[in-house]
Amino acid sequence: MSGKPKLYYFDGRGKMESIRWLLAAAGVEFEEEFLETREQYEKLLQGGSLLFQQVPMVEIDGMKMVQTRAILSYIAAKYNLYGKDLKERALIDMYVGGTDDLMGFILMFPFLSAEDKEKQRAFIVQKATSRYFPVYEKVLKDHGQDFLVGNNFSWADVHLLEAILMVEEKKSDVLSGFPQLQAFKARISSIPTIKKFLEPGSQRKPVPDDKYVETVRKVLRMYYDLKAN
Repeated sequence: MSGKPKLYYFDGRGKMESIRWLLAAAGVEFEEEFLETREQYEKLLQGGSLLFQQVPMVEIDGMKMVQTRAILSYIAAKYNLYGKDLKERALIDMYVGGTDDLMGFILMFPFLSAEDKEKQRAFIVQKATSRYFPVYEKVLKDHGQDFLVGNNFSWADVHLLEAILMVEEKKSDVLSGFPQLQAFKARISSIPTIKKFLEPGSQRKPVPDDKYVETVRKVLRMYYDLKAN
């Protein structure tokens, strides 16, 4: 395959959203095919495109890639967002891994009951402010640089900004006690490719709504209720 990467997923955030963010940050245009029916999903399965029988799936550079972390690592390396040496790459992996843990608490939020959503909202904010944001606040304060690793824009910065904005959707003033992260958010948001992605009309997806939830349940045959952590 040549040309633009093609993304196969639902018309919503989920695990694909971080891939959209990273491609956008790299200034890479991409196409999307949205899964709306069980038949579409089964066609991908029967065609052998989904190695582990799950999405996201991205067609890029002649490959049909699955596994979100593998896709993100490939994009980061391809577009010079993965550090200049092995040590920087290890730091980026470490920070991305931590941010991923925080984002994981938010991923299933749309599928919870109203009661469980309130519990999970408080849990997300508590974890963000007590476990994750203090780490990045200290990193930025200690090295006094604009970016998390090597004073160069990287995947770690993109991932952290995405997570910050996701948590702010749960509590708008969540950064009130984190001045370094407030400044970081402003800096990264002003990078031209990121600024463009944050503008209306981009391929960034909105907060998942009931339609998104119903589509995912239908396509993946999710008939059970998910509980909060």
